[in-house]
Amino acid sequence: MSISKQSGDGRAAPLTQGSIVRSIVSFALPMLLGQFLQQLYNMADAWVLGNFADNGAFAAVSSGGNLTFLVIGFFNGIAVGGGVVISRYYGAGDKDSVSRAIHTSFLFGIIASVLSTVVGLLLIPQLLVLMNTPDTVLPYSLTYFRIYFGGVFTVILYNICMAVMQSLGDSLHPLYYLMISSVLNMGLDLLFVAAFHWGVAGAAAATVLTQGVSFLLCLWRMCRVKDFTRLDLHRLRLYPGILPQILRQGLPTGVQNAVISVGNIVIQSNINSFGEYAMSGHGAYVKLEGLVFLPIMSMSMALPTFISQNLGARQYDRAKKGAVFGIISGVAVAELIGLLFLLAAPPALGAFVDQAEAIRFGTIHARTVAPFFCMLAFTYCAGGVLRGCGRSFVPMVTMLAFWCCVRVAYVTLAVRAFPVFQTISWAYPLTWTLSSIVLLVFLLRSDWAHSFDRGAPHAA
Repeated sequence: MSISKQSGDGRAAPLTQGSIVRSIVSFALPMLLGQFLQQLYNMADAWVLGNFADNGAFAAVSSGGNLTFLVIGFFNGIAVGGGVVISRYYGAGDKDSVSRAIHTSFLFGIIASVLSTVVGLLLIPQLLVLMNTPDTVLPYSLTYFRIYFGGVFTVILYNICMAVMQSLGDSLHPLYYLMISSVLNMGLDLLFVAAFHWGVAGAAAATVLTQGVSFLLCLWRMCRVKDFTRLDLHRLRLYPGILPQILRQGLPTGVQNAVISVGNIVIQSNINSFGEYAMSGHGAYVKLEGLVFLPIMSMSMALPTFISQNLGARQYDRAKKGAVFGIISGVAVAELIGLLFLLAAPPALGAFVDQAEAIRFGTIHARTVAPFFCMLAFTYCAGGVLRGCGRSFVPMVTMLAFWCCVRVAYVTLAVRAFPVFQTISWAYPLTWTLSSIVLLVFLLRSDWAHSFDRGAPHAA
């Protein structure tokens, strides 16, 4: 029996019904706002530290994204796999399998939280040294990451809950909870850093506490719904028929996240070799890129759920039309953003750092990579389509080959021949373009939608 158009608690209709454009856009918009609020976590830390602490504290936090993503990115990839499996069964109308997939994903998140805490606390000091972190920045980095990974379970479990809710077509409630926690985060940042002068320790504590609030709100919501999607903590187990599917869909993305983070750590070590201002300038750029690229990230996050639900319902043409719309709109918006960013980079960077030398480094990087945002968008959106149809191995191999192996090889060799900061910046457009070409060829030459028939669930 198929799932009804609207559940008893008011959940949105499945993405298998109605206008394709309206379905994707209405689902992606709350995700866009939610991603914006998540960026506010990082931006609030950066802005407060940039204005109420010294440059070393700002450099420590702004350059640490690759380290945090190295540890939690693997498990967040598994969360993506869980979302694909849940979406597929939801589209197929298999209520019992939806429930088992939800409980398996949540228990796996608990296990992942424990592992991430241990791994993070053990590895971070050694990784910071290997990254050539300047002596002036290292104490700040150690303080920040020890607190962050001490409470990293709040980050991972929130992402698990958000993936589950979004896989069911609910992108609104995670947004509401992020609104609450974002306001709280800014308030705690100002209290801990500006008023109490706790520096990076205050910024880390604010992030952990407010992510914990988001997680608890999501958990409360998941436990109180009245239908088959309700989370019952007594039913938590790793269901044998479900866990292999989640791992099969999520492991490629998790491995991809972790290995690419290793590659980016190598890149960051080269950036660090140019000094504290290069770190600050590049870190400010990363904050801005995370903000201006949100529309494309939201589209790439919406596509796996849309594709998976429609393929689960055997609506192949609808899935393909949605994929075309998502990719084309994502690429067009990205290039427009890139051109605007190209012009506005210096004053935008100045919102985070006030040192002219740091702004100079950030501007060099921004003006090198921004014209190629269309390639970055294509890679993300095409990867989202392939994950939605259960082909996560393809974007994994493609991105590992180019975003990790080629990128690291290029930087290692090119910086020796041309020891200027812009040489590092060119690594990104080069590898974005190569990965886009490969994924385009795969999408055009493969019948990816009908390959979903192998092992796809049928409605119960």
